[in-house]
Amino acid sequence: MKRTSAGLLAVLALVGAGAGFILDQMLTATGRATFTPSLFLPVLLVLIAGASLGVAWPVRRSVRSGVRIDPFRALRAATLARASSLLGAILAGFGAGLLAFLLTRPIDPPIGSTVAMVALIASAVVLVVAALVAEQFCTLPKDPDDSEPRDRAPEPGGGH
Repeated sequence: MKRTSAGLLAVLALVGAGAGFILDQMLTATGRATFTPSLFLPVLLVLIAGASLGVAWPVRRSVRSGVRIDPFRALRAATLARASSLLGAILAGFGAGLLAFLLTRPIDPPIGSTVAMVALIASAVVLVVAALVAEQFCTLPKDPDDSEPRDRAPEPGGGH
């Protein structure tokens, strides 16, 4: 499994920023209030970050101690970490797009909305960082058997 690239995270953040900006633009164009994320969302993102680290920690401990671990357990932890980093990048961009829309308006934005969006961005960045650390924890060393190339001797009789 390849590690999550910074380029992919940046692209997802840009897509999220565009979606957040366009959503608020469409809401105000139709006469509705702008979207303000719940203050519970940043708490939830920090809890997901903790869970991602918590699932990856036993994998790291077993790798460092030399004890073999079930590779599927490591794969599940790495998959959770990757999904968390992608979600964090999208939500950080989404919050940045919402905040950018509010700050470009001719009137001053409400303090509550601004705080909610800054909290969303900060917690999403925490999620991305924690998920990338958890993904690093799930890096398993290569088996000695896998590192050496295998020479295949031709089968007798010219079989394939």
